[in-house]
Amino acid sequence: MIGIVDYGMGNLHSVTKALERIGHTPFVSEDPAELKKAERLILPGVGSFRDGMEELSKRGLTAFLQEWAANERPLLGICLGMQLLFEQSEENGETEGLSLLPGRVIRFSGITSDGERYKVPHMGWNKLRFHQEGHEILKGLAPGHVYFVHSYVVQSEDESVLIASAEYDVQVPAVVAKGSVWGTQFHPEKSSTLGMQMLRNFTSDVGSEGRVYNLSGN
Repeated sequence: MIGIVDYGMGNLHSVTKALERIGHTPFVSEDPAELKKAERLILPGVGSFRDGMEELSKRGLTAFLQEWAANERPLLGICLGMQLLFEQSEENGETEGLSLLPGRVIRFSGITSDGERYKVPHMGWNKLRFHQEGHEILKGLAPGHVYFVHSYVVQSEDESVLIASAEYDVQVPAVVAKGSVWGTQFHPEKSSTLGMQMLRNFTSDVGSEGRVYNLSGN
């Protein structure tokens, strides 16, 4: 049973529909007692880091998610949900995160090393580069394009958590993981076959059964 964490800032409908398309019947809740019944949790999110942490705290979800991860239960953060897994963010002032993964979140500078301006937010399709091809979330996949919408990017000195990245002037940690805690900066539910297969890999012990999707475009 898949639980989707509702803290008032998630793209709940699209994530729910994506899970239904791959054969699951997820439930959405903000109640830790209800979410505790799930086998796996998804933490989606859109909006600001500070607001996200405040809303999690109001609902008693901060300590709940930290305990969930400490017990090595599967958790997937999506977009803002992925960023909240880290230690802190500079968005709207320094804000502490869930501290489930090492690193912090900073804003794209918007200026290249050559002094040229580039668009922020990073919005659209971008190709992944795999750093840990044997990781379970990448099972059955080859690098392809996925859909991003974000103005802030994770920085981490711990390369072991970096599963896949994209380039947008700087290296963008696009898929991260440590133990049972996984995250995607992009929206897998909006990322065609590759994104949907990642959701299958998260929600199924069987994974992709060895099929390889070699995606070169969006």
